[in-house]
Amino acid sequence: MIPMRGGALGNLVAETATGLAKRENEVIHYSADTGALLKTRTASVVTVHGVASRWIDVARNPRQEFIWRSRVGRAMASSDRIITVSNSAADDIANVFQVDPSRIEVILHGVDHPGESEGISQELREAMPDGPYALYLGNVEPRKNLIALSEAFDRTPLADLGIPLVIAGRMAWNFEESAAAIDRARNVHYVGFVSNEDRLALMQGATLFVFPSLYEGFGMPVIEAMAVGTPVACSRRGSLAEVSGPSWELDDLSAEGLSNSLAAALQDSDFLAGAAQSGPEWAQRFKWDDSIDAHIRVYRSALEARL
Repeated sequence: MIPMRGGALGNLVAETATGLAKRENEVIHYSADTGALLKTRTASVVTVHGVASRWIDVARNPRQEFIWRSRVGRAMASSDRIITVSNSAADDIANVFQVDPSRIEVILHGVDHPGESEGISQELREAMPDGPYALYLGNVEPRKNLIALSEAFDRTPLADLGIPLVIAGRMAWNFEESAAAIDRARNVHYVGFVSNEDRLALMQGATLFVFPSLYEGFGMPVIEAMAVGTPVACSRRGSLAEVSGPSWELDDLSAEGLSNSLAAALQDSDFLAGAAQSGPEWAQRFKWDDSIDAHIRVYRSALEARL
């Protein structure tokens, strides 16, 4: 474990210093898009989760994007191997950073298959609407398209169904406009960050899980919702075209398009009933054991590159 020193600059120093210390028969894994500025003296691997800015311009402001690309580019150049989490992310990395595709290994995430939850906690229940609800669970940030989603729940025909949207997750980066749209929406309830227990209970209790993201490197919440048999409606942007399986496709990601498509999903009884079987069957493809085995192969490859 690399000790974090507080702030982006402190982490950069810690990650670079760790890489410059020579260790035999060890591998450093930089697991979150950053790494050493200089070529590591110990075998190293970096995981890059995608390049949203290849397709959209709302993920970061120009300064943030410059810093992010600089850090990621140096991390990949300084490491022996590169891991990413979907074929679409691998294509984005190779295209944007001009990386040889043979250096990139695609390793899908796994997903847990939990049992039945104990129900929503009393504290969270007090913040929830009565009756059925749709759910978005994830970070609040521009890439997640929550402005259009919040507006969709106030528009006909979706608003006419009387099913509100619950949003659970952290306020992440550049969240201000999304937060303002959530506050304005009459049929949206923001409940903040929730515990793992409440996360499971919310997913299992939702009538529909919605994920209209503008770009994903993987899209873990989509798989988690399908694993518990909850109907899912999501976009096909980035990796979601690979991992979304039997979910309801959200094509038009404007407020009007989402209102129409989500209303149709919520009124399709065959789709809603079938998700209890089709979702878990699809989620079985994503196994942590497979992910672990693939990581071990990459670590061995990184070590062998130093021989």
